Amino acid sequence: MSIKKIRVFTISLGCPKNRVDTERMLGALGDNMIAAESPEESDLVLINTCGFIQPAVEESVQSILESADAIADITPKPILAVAGCLVSRYGKLEEEMPEVDLWLSTFDLDTWPALAAKALKRELPQEHQRALSTGPAFAYLKISEGCSHSCNFCTIPSIRGPQVSREPAGLITEAKQILAQGVPEIVIVGQDSTAYGSDLSNPDANLKYLIEQLLPLKGLEWLRLMYLYPAGLTDSMLEFLAKTGKPFLPYFDIPIQHAHPDILSSMGRPFARDPRKVIDRVRKHIPDAVLRTSIIVGYPGETDEHFKELLKFVKETRFQNLGVFAYQAEEGTPAGDMEQLPEELREERRKILMEMQASISHEILEEKVGETIQVLVEEPNEEWDGLFTGRVWFQAPEVDGITYISAPEGGVELAPGMMVEAEIESVTDYDLVTLVLP
Repeated sequence: MSIKKIRVFTISLGCPKNRVDTERMLGALGDNMIAAESPEESDLVLINTCGFIQPAVEESVQSILESADAIADITPKPILAVAGCLVSRYGKLEEEMPEVDLWLSTFDLDTWPALAAKALKRELPQEHQRALSTGPAFAYLKISEGCSHSCNFCTIPSIRGPQVSREPAGLITEAKQILAQGVPEIVIVGQDSTAYGSDLSNPDANLKYLIEQLLPLKGLEWLRLMYLYPAGLTDSMLEFLAKTGKPFLPYFDIPIQHAHPDILSSMGRPFARDPRKVIDRVRKHIPDAVLRTSIIVGYPGETDEHFKELLKFVKETRFQNLGVFAYQAEEGTPAGDMEQLPEELREERRKILMEMQASISHEILEEKVGETIQVLVEEPNEEWDGLFTGRVWFQAPEVDGITYISAPEGGVELAPGMMVEAEIESVTDYDLVTLVLP
């Protein structure tokens, strides 16, 4: 006798760590779970929310209201489950949103599947694994929950709690399951990946050990580390990474946030006041390293001189990839209670810095025209037959530029998840245009 499928419509908002939570939740429902095309066609509507900053909160609330409206007149009505950071930040909002059937907090991640199964009146399978949603090219491996730093602008510790690292054995098992599905790239994520294991009693639980265990796994082509706090990039750690070799990618995502010591001190950033030191340290040990960072402009107290120093720092450092955010005051944070700069000024500074970065990125990419490079194919382009989008090693998924790739007529037939050698023919500010070698 066949078992009725559970039709799930999913909206996963926010960061990669949220996406992993969604994938685990869906995987726990087992093989009987199938993706629904719309809320109206589902048995369960799962909205995994983001509550990090106010625009994300507003997007989450809008998604909840739209989904509730879509299923309001359906009989039997699908279960509407709201999960994630919005719930952890504001609690269960039953009075404001009585349409929601199930509230799932990030403080109770392990209970999500059981609560959903109970609401659906179904039983969970004994064995399961994550239901990957990132396609055949890459998958995230979340190595820890929460954060134990106390940056004055950040809501993460209050939403996700202090850092809780996962044991290495479970991570290795999960990585093997990912690779067994033919995924060539694993992207390690955590709020501070370099602090992995510092909260565990297991002496082997640290980032070096984890990397050593992952590197020889069958099928792993690229291993990428994201969100590496400067304090964790010691000489010892960098010496280790310099000797590691493939499939480790010398791609360093280092969240600097600012360059001026006055602003860094006001932010409460947990590292040396001069970010140039960590940049120099990385480049000393790994000269070919590609650097990515994120910057906040318009932080309370940022003067014209502070901003000029930041511009000088970015111009001199020449990050290949850079994200710039205009500061958002968040309720419940020390910085949110400070005197705020005008919104127009914050946005103007963001644009100025992004214009500078676009020029830097274009110059760096233009130097690569004519080079042969390995491209990871991700998906076909919807507008041009035969054209695919993918990434090269210095492009992280979902945050950096992309690579357009095509093959000569009669050449190799491209497909998502393939690794191919290609020549860089031209560039834009952030993207590459490549042709597969015959």
